[in-house]
Amino acid sequence: MKQLESYFGSLVFDDKVMKSRLSSDVYKSLKRTISDGKELDISVANSVAQAMKDWAIEQGATHYTHWFQPMTGVTAEKHDSFISPDSDGRIIMEFKGKELVKGEPDASSFPSGGLRATCEARGYTAWDPTSYAFIKDKCLCIPTALCSYGGQALDKKTPLLRSMQAINKQALRVLKLFGNENVTSVKTTVGPEQEYFLVDKDMYDKRKDLIYTGRTLFGASAPKGQELEDHYFGVIKPRVQAFMNDLNEELWKLGILAKTEHNEVAPAQHELAPIFATTNIAADHNQITMEIMQKVAKKHNLVCLLHEKPFKGVNGSGKHNNWSISTNTGINLLEPGDTPIENAQFLLFLTAVIKAVDEYQDLLRISVASAGNDFRLGANEAPPAIISIFVGDELQAVLDAIETDKPLLSKASGSLKIGADVLPKLPKDSTDRNRTSPFAFTGNKFEFRALGSSESISCANIMLNTAVAEELKQFADVLEKSKNFKEDLHQLVKKTIIEHKRIIFNGNGYDESWVKEATKRGLLNLKSTPEALPYYLHDKNKQLFTSHNVYTLDEIHARYEIAQEHYQKIVNIEALTVLDMVNKDLLPAISKYTKSLADTVAIKKSLSANVDYESAQLDDISNGLAKAYSLKLDLEKVLESKPTSSVEEISLYYKEKVLPLMEEIRTVIDGIEAKVDKSFWPYPSYGDLLFGVR
Repeated sequence: MKQLESYFGSLVFDDKVMKSRLSSDVYKSLKRTISDGKELDISVANSVAQAMKDWAIEQGATHYTHWFQPMTGVTAEKHDSFISPDSDGRIIMEFKGKELVKGEPDASSFPSGGLRATCEARGYTAWDPTSYAFIKDKCLCIPTALCSYGGQALDKKTPLLRSMQAINKQALRVLKLFGNENVTSVKTTVGPEQEYFLVDKDMYDKRKDLIYTGRTLFGASAPKGQELEDHYFGVIKPRVQAFMNDLNEELWKLGILAKTEHNEVAPAQHELAPIFATTNIAADHNQITMEIMQKVAKKHNLVCLLHEKPFKGVNGSGKHNNWSISTNTGINLLEPGDTPIENAQFLLFLTAVIKAVDEYQDLLRISVASAGNDFRLGANEAPPAIISIFVGDELQAVLDAIETDKPLLSKASGSLKIGADVLPKLPKDSTDRNRTSPFAFTGNKFEFRALGSSESISCANIMLNTAVAEELKQFADVLEKSKNFKEDLHQLVKKTIIEHKRIIFNGNGYDESWVKEATKRGLLNLKSTPEALPYYLHDKNKQLFTSHNVYTLDEIHARYEIAQEHYQKIVNIEALTVLDMVNKDLLPAISKYTKSLADTVAIKKSLSANVDYESAQLDDISNGLAKAYSLKLDLEKVLESKPTSSVEEISLYYKEKVLPLMEEIRTVIDGIEAKVDKSFWPYPSYGDLLFGVR
């Protein structure tokens, strides 16, 4: 492998490249735009575009695209070449500031949730200068936001940037109360851990369910699963390691700080974790990472599965969203710190997060709601669908001491005063990790563990940023009027802990007793996407988004409609795939096997041989075949009878009528698969898929 330092970020138009290629004045103007959000002058944009084009062509690029993230969950791009005709009938390579700053893709076929009519195709992309341009497949990719002709956000990036702006505004108000006059900006940072499966492409190509839906809709369990726990952190297989090596190289070229790689719990499951980045950049990088994973896998005759639950009976895949807040002066606001003033500041930000998660637990649940993730949450392999916070024993003792106004004993100094001086110096890992908690404090950050592996991280961070911004606003409103800052601060922190301690749970989230306890505490247990989504439209949530200018009312309703429709489409595609597999492959294969058994019975009977095994098999499988056929007819009827009224009713219908029938059919078919001669079965087995990569 080439020296990493020589090619890391080589395909990124980053600060180093800009500094070397732009004039001092242009560079400074661009940096002001990036740091302060100032509008870019067209003359500066022209200079940046020229330098960007020249650099891209030197790297082998022939085209450029405004790379954006519509509400499909994946990225979008329309490529235009740099060529323009000259007066002699030849070409020149051209790229102007107006093309850098603004694009106009056809937006008619992207989800809009009613923000515009289907016939209204105009959409605009606007350059996000805070996220560096990069080269992918000989195309200069310019990260952009997407909006409609009327200015409504049609993407995931725009509201994410708005939420970052909201938390920056309110955090600065709070920090000024602590005398931090040198802090000019506050940004949230994220490090999203990405789980995934790798399967052999030849096996994948024989599975319609994987091709159409990303998960197996049928499949009897293999004799071995994950019960020996020998795959977790185990030796990486050579073929997988070769994939990881190539993946790292491609990501590093794009300036993505891929850091950690290892085998996960389930057979064929793995994880990649990056170093923290500013949230919008982390979101961009994670989208690129998922795309590059799938491309690199194919080069190794593998397929990368990003579905939350590709295989029944083994752990699914998540995406742990490690979230923190940092200042432009390099201070992590969720770092406990050493001195009393820093401790008090940390406590205020900590309790703001606690209050935000409690008051907006419904929005955090919505942010991870999807048809795929419904198979994970609460399934003893991922956090429960009940949102709660884990803080650990040491920090819990601090919160208890503040609540009760009792001294907190410290091993180091005997005792500490209660108030602004309360928090003892905590080591970074002040507590064990709690893998059953959906929202765990891990030393200097919160790990939101409930996000699904295939989803964009934008929605979760929009919800989190905005909710915390609201609590910081409320805190600032109180403290800015304070006559006795230290005492009022203590009372505010104490009051917040008392009123919102119900959201803190440091125990085993998989234990059934927690479900009962959470119910007593009044916490929500939204087990499925159709149950969670209606909370989007609650008045308090509308007020939250509109008051911080993250979403307009129209944009809220649009995202609600899109989420409902997406759920329905996913389940409908899966149901149609079940019918396709059953009608064209599974029932014919089972019927063929029963004929073989029947022929064997007839021959052996003519020879007066014992037919106990064959007869028992024939009866058992014939009964299963009849049951599967009957259930198949039921599923066809249910799909034909789906309601056409409200989106809520349709989603619940899919959850309560369609999915259970699909599962019933699967149970019968999987039971038959376990008994049928492998040569008759039309699809690779779980054993083939999970253990086929060597």
